[in-house]
Amino acid sequence: MGNQIAFSTLLDTFWNDVYGFQLKRTQNENDAEDITIQTFSKAFDKIGTYDEKYEFKTWLIAISKNIHVDLVRKRKRNVLDSGGNNEAIKSVLDDAPSAEDRLIIEQNLAALLLHIKKLKPHYQEVINLRYFSEMSYAAIAQELNEPINNVKVKLLRAKKLLAEVIKNKM
Repeated sequence: MGNQIAFSTLLDTFWNDVYGFQLKRTQNENDAEDITIQTFSKAFDKIGTYDEKYEFKTWLIAISKNIHVDLVRKRKRNVLDSGGNNEAIKSVLDDAPSAEDRLIIEQNLAALLLHIKKLKPHYQEVINLRYFSEMSYAAIAQELNEPINNVKVKLLRAKKLLAEVIKNKM
């Protein structure tokens, strides 16, 4: 649970910095969002390599820049890469519901569906797979052919955006 709180705090603190950096580089909201999600996923996979002599934000931006460079190279070569084939799928215990989870669960289903439709399609998809199909992170990762950490970041972001939509309607 502590890891999820730390993860959420870092995501809240640095999301806009990394996303803004990528939006300027890519000039594309979807690419910027995807690269930002991958940045946080990679950062938390490699958190043990972080050197405290440097600012955390600088480290994240460097990761983000490298992911963007890799993406550009892959597109130039027209090589499709799933990104998750090299890492073994880990079994993951799902944490207890977060504050966002509880808020989402408490909502009237019809109203909730209307709120979900306001999210971008890829966020709608992870919310639907997680809460309506009741799939595990590992199953969602397999379904979407994405690394499990990307799914966790995407779901965390989707929950935060959905909670904001719900709070704004209250």
